[in-house]
Amino acid sequence: MRIIVDLAKCQDHGQCAIAAPAVFQMDEEGRLVYEGNPDESYRFEVEEAADVCPVQAILIED
Repeated sequence: MRIIVDLAKCQDHGQCAIAAPAVFQMDEEGRLVYEGNPDESYRFEVEEAADVCPVQAILIED
């Protein structure tokens, strides 16, 4: 699984960090940081994070 976040679209709402905290985090400045190739065991949480993103900035590739 590969995650691509359109950082031009991302508005740093942090909903992804709530849905999948092992993959998405907010840094000290409130900007999104994420693991681009997380373990497959996180798929459900990553899909949930993509679904709850208010601007639909998260793409999941297999």
